[in-house]
Amino acid sequence: MKIIVPMAGRGSRLRPHTLTVPKPLIPIAGKPIVQRLVEDIAKVAGEKIEEVAFIIGDFGPEIEKSLIHIAEKLGAKGSIYYQNDPLGTAHAIKCAEQSMSGDVVIAFADTLFRADFVLDKNSDGVIWVKSVEDPSAFGVVKLDNYGFITDFVEKPTTFVSDLAIIGIYYFNSAEKLMDEINYIMENDIKNGGEYQLTTALENLRAKGAKFTLGKVNDWMDCGNKNATVETNSKILEYEKEEMSHFPASAQIENSLIIQPCFIGENVKISNSKIGPGVSLGNNTVIVNSNIENSLIQENTKINHGNLSNSMIGNSAQYFGVAREISLGDYSVLDFLSK
Repeated sequence: MKIIVPMAGRGSRLRPHTLTVPKPLIPIAGKPIVQRLVEDIAKVAGEKIEEVAFIIGDFGPEIEKSLIHIAEKLGAKGSIYYQNDPLGTAHAIKCAEQSMSGDVVIAFADTLFRADFVLDKNSDGVIWVKSVEDPSAFGVVKLDNYGFITDFVEKPTTFVSDLAIIGIYYFNSAEKLMDEINYIMENDIKNGGEYQLTTALENLRAKGAKFTLGKVNDWMDCGNKNATVETNSKILEYEKEEMSHFPASAQIENSLIIQPCFIGENVKISNSKIGPGVSLGNNTVIVNSNIENSLIQENTKINHGNLSNSMIGNSAQYFGVAREISLGDYSVLDFLSK
């Protein structure tokens, strides 16, 4: 099995954090979003992943090297493809056509999930969904009495279903999917000005393909700062047993750590209260601070911070008092200087 990961967008809703790091590589509880995504898919798939193909923009060689390393940690080959123009979800998959063979999982790298099902490969495809309160903001699916999908509806204005597509799909034949993607692109069939994967899915269904559901228990968004901080807290709660042991290199003096928290390598904490729901990246220094439900990346210094629901990037410096901030990489915010 292969995993195809379209991730060419930089994540404008998560700025300033995505000005220097693509959104899928932002760490959540110490691990990049895209790494968590492919590892979780591998668990649900229940078999060896032979290749992970990443479809990216102009992210640079260091980012590409990081992605290849993520694939290799799964024991898989890593491949890089480029989507230089934002022409839609089907176009993104077209960019990785060379890797589109056999059975594949396509996963858009802006979401995380928790699921307890094992992938059923007896149908032509599996569409991963989650019940939502407001389906009008999502693509949804309709079902027949046997549990097969009868319709794909994009952002319905009237209620047709509460089963939202979360952006993860299994296909037992990547070749058949590529035939439909090539057809809609060659015939310039667009929806909303772009070539959409849902158009190809509907064409496959109309030709007799049987799609079933993979229903997830939790669907976690990383689209903006508030959603990302909330997802960080959820992941910490899910993995609280693993997070309960801090690295030997961490130095914690006269401080209270309220679990669940992630503490990275060489973190220094003094005279502070940390947690719950806090991630501190490697080499970060926290002094005289109270931090809860926040995501702090690597090499950052915080002094006299009173932070909640906050997100601070890499190599940033924060001195002062606040309740909620979003501070990007290499930024300095100093309320203490005269």
